[in-house]
Amino acid sequence: MRKRNESVALEHERFAASASSSPSSSSSSPSSPAAAAALDKDCRLKKNLRLAGKGTKELGSSSNAGMKRAFGRKGLWFRLRKILLWSLALYIAIPFLVKLCPGIQAKLIFLNFVRVPYFIDLKKPQEQGLNHTYNYYLQPEEGVTIGVWHTVPTVLWKNAQGKDQVWYEDTLASNHPIILYLHGNAGTRGGDHRVALYKVLSSLGYHVVTFDYRGWGDSIGTPTERGMTYDALHVFDWIKARSGYNPVYIWGHSLGTGVATNLVRRLCERETPPDALILESPFTNIREEAKSHPFSVVYRYFPGFDWFFLDPITSNGIKFANDENVKYISCSLLILHAEDDPIVPFHLGRKLYNIAAPSQSFRDFKVQFVPFHRDLGYRHKYIYKSPELPRILREFLGKPEHEHHHELHH
Repeated sequence: MRKRNESVALEHERFAASASSSPSSSSSSPSSPAAAAALDKDCRLKKNLRLAGKGTKELGSSSNAGMKRAFGRKGLWFRLRKILLWSLALYIAIPFLVKLCPGIQAKLIFLNFVRVPYFIDLKKPQEQGLNHTYNYYLQPEEGVTIGVWHTVPTVLWKNAQGKDQVWYEDTLASNHPIILYLHGNAGTRGGDHRVALYKVLSSLGYHVVTFDYRGWGDSIGTPTERGMTYDALHVFDWIKARSGYNPVYIWGHSLGTGVATNLVRRLCERETPPDALILESPFTNIREEAKSHPFSVVYRYFPGFDWFFLDPITSNGIKFANDENVKYISCSLLILHAEDDPIVPFHLGRKLYNIAAPSQSFRDFKVQFVPFHRDLGYRHKYIYKSPELPRILREFLGKPEHEHHHELHH
């Protein structure tokens, strides 16, 4: 088309040249109007050819842009489809992986490999603001070592400065009650909310003894339900050997409630029960808790959920059957649960209370359930923030000895 345009232009130039070289003037030549008309016709033809070329070029470019957009949409849909297919494959594969490797479920129950907060030295509780706390190491059985913290009542804070292990052990026989605290899964005895609770209980006049089960924190060993219960029994006996006639209470939180009821059932069966049992955010048994846990939401209606996810827990020997244990416990029981608990649903704590309250084993003991309204925002691990907690403990356990001294002093 370009060549054609050039040829037309060339002919136009030749025609103009011949017209200008004519001996007669344009006004006198009878052929001048015809020449002018021909010249106009050639100009219009050239313009039309240019416009046609431009239109064809624009049409081609717009067509290419449309094809690019179409291919772009197609590529995006292909990538999305690929991601969806991979996600679906993974979703279906996970239940089979858990069933074939039941040890995965045990790790998810214990979460002992999650050490939060990181980079803290468990040998130095004073770095967590516990400058009236001593770190011990006990050996429940061969090949197992557990790290223990002993926080004395706040009233003994000044006397505790610079003291050694012997002094701390001797204070267990002082006139102050003792709480053995059994923490939940994940983290260590140095977890932030746990440290905050130790401080509250210490300020109320209690000794607080806590430890990391085998496999948690700096404790050595492999976690199992039986092993965790045995660790708790060993620490309880260690306390009783030093506490004289001081009351010893057991406080379990979350997964620690399972350890606590295992322990107290065993203590009651050997006729050495604690003075009271406190369960914070408890469940009925580990199968019901696993089914109610937020992690299980995406699989709750998966065909064969129990077979894929719950049976592997049982096959690992993990039961934490609070609902069965409470039928064999003979000591006062206090249950604390927040209505907005997202980890252990409130209805499981209420259900456990409804099982325990009419049990014959509690006929001579107090059984109390204390709910915390969802508007308070205590969720799973912040009940220690309740300003009502000191009153609840005082009314249920009695007044710690230091409070009597405090009132008399004033």
